[in-house]
Formats: sequence, structure tokens, C-alpha cells
Amino acid sequence: MESVKRVGVVLMTYGSPATLDDVETYMTNVRGGRKPEPELVEEFRRRYELIGGSPLIRITQQQAAALEEELNRRHPAGPRFQVVAGMRFSPPFVADVVPEAAADAQALIGLIMSPQYSPIIMGGYIQALTEAAARLGRSDLLVKVAEDWHLQPDFIEALAGRVRQALDRFPPEVRARVPVLFTAHSMPKRVVDGEPGYIAALKETAAAVAERVGLPSERWLFCYQSAGHTPEEWLKPDFADVMPELKAAGHTHVLMAPVQFLADHLEILYDIDVGAREQAEQAGLQFARIESLNVEPHFIAALAAVVEETLRAALAGLPSTSQARVG
Repeated sequence: MESVKRVGVVLMTYGSPATLDDVETYMTNVRGGRKPEPELVEEFRRRYELIGGSPLIRITQQQAAALEEELNRRHPAGPRFQVVAGMRFSPPFVADVVPEAAADAQALIGLIMSPQYSPIIMGGYIQALTEAAARLGRSDLLVKVAEDWHLQPDFIEALAGRVRQALDRFPPEVRARVPVLFTAHSMPKRVVDGEPGYIAALKETAAAVAERVGLPSERWLFCYQSAGHTPEEWLKPDFADVMPELKAAGHTHVLMAPVQFLADHLEILYDIDVGAREQAEQAGLQFARIESLNVEPHFIAALAAVVEETLRAALAGLPSTSQARVG
């Protein structure tokens, strides 16, 4: 790493509406420019209002600050790292923060805040970063986007720690029997049919966390959440299908543990804390979820390790579908 003096890093995530008035614009961006139906906008305004707005942008910026501090702590002799947060579908957009991250830098690293990597599903992030970097007109700038890190040891430990903490809050008499539902965002089946490795990575993360916690196979399940409002087939099983099965099997409690979400946002604060809780209570189960990773120290260490590994690969000239020189 001694060959570079400054490195820019862009943490890239989905984004969220800043206010209730921004919900329609945000949803239009997510839908590729197609305006959502008015009733769908109103439903999502209701959800955002219920949770007090999404903290995703603020938390991602906190993660960026914590990562910058950790990287510079690890490398007191250099290079110096500058880390910024960029959103795909809302301000601050990836394209708008790239000039800041790349200023005086010899390398620009993109880190998508999704440990399970898919070049098809994540392609929009890669395109946003590389196109913004190209507009800088700098042929000396090395650009690389981190790829898969779904089994990174510190990431697995961070999730495992959250599961242990949550299980410790259950009454002692049921703690050893509480089933853990590891969840991921559902997607249209057609999207992942051509890339089964993405789903395999989600399940591998869940299995690795379960093993680290020491959960026997009968204590945990993998399922999906947050299916979209479209008539097409979405991935199954959904948590709503699993809750009654757990009750029928004699369980009285359930713990949900997202393996894909790295910060509090709508899919946690509404889809889980409101929707999944209601499903569990209707099934007769007492419900809890793990605390989100946010700026948990092991998680920030995981991000730092991913950035370091990606930078080394870029400097070594290792081939990658997400690496490019720009200009």
C-alpha cells in the first residue's frame, strides 16, 4: 500500500427519503423512473411516518466516519483514507460524493453495503461509481469495487455477537430453545434464477453465524422478508409462512436475525419491528430481533479489512469485473 498516499472510499447503499414529501421521488428513482401508484406512495408515507423516518443515511454516514477512523488508525504511516457515504436512489448520490472521495487520491475504493455480492444485482452501484470517476478525467485514478465478503470473519463475529446478546435477553427457562430466523430481503424469483450463487451466499452467512453461536441445526431457519408489491413470484419461504409452523412445533418465542441488513432502516424498523412482530403475535409467539450492526466495532473492523483487501488487489492488478482505470 506504500505506493499510494491517499485513498478515497465510498460506502454505497440504497438510500431513503429525507422527508415524507420525498417518498414519491425516492420510490420513482427505485423504480427506474416509473412513478408509483398514489395508494402505494401513501402506504409508504404511512410506514415512514410510523417509524419516525428512516435513519439509514445518517447511520451510513456514521459508519463512514467510524471506518475512516479505523483505517487511519491501522495505517499511521499511510496511506491516508477518506471515507464518504453515497446513496443509489437518494441524495447524497454516489455520483455527487465521488469527487470529494477522489480528491488528491490515487485510488478509489467502492464498498457496497451488502456482504453477499452479485454483479447483476449490484451492477447499478458499480456503474454509478465508475461513471462518476470517469467524469473526473483522471487516467491516474485506480478504481475498484469490493466484491463478496459474506464470510469475512469479523462480520460473522459481529452478527454472532448480536445473536448472543439477543438470546441472553430471553427468560433463562426458554433461552436454550428459542428458534432463530435468519432473514434476507426477498426478491423476484426471475432476478436470482440466473445467479443462484447470490442466494447460496445468503444461506452461507446464516449457517456461519449459527455455527459461531453454537446453534444446532434444529434451532435455526433461513427465510425471506419484505417481498415487493408486485404480482410476480418472490422468493420463499417468507417469515409470515414460518411463524405458524414454529407455533405448531411447540415454540413459544422467536428471534429474527437479518443477515443482509447492516443498518437500521425501513425494512428493519417497519417490516420486522412492526410487520414481523404482528405475524409472530398472531401466531402466538413472543417476538424479538437482534440489534442492527450499525457501528458495532467488529463490523467496522470487517469493513476495514474488506477495504484493505480490495486496495491490495487493485494495486496488484488482479483482474476483477468491478475494476477499471478511468479517464
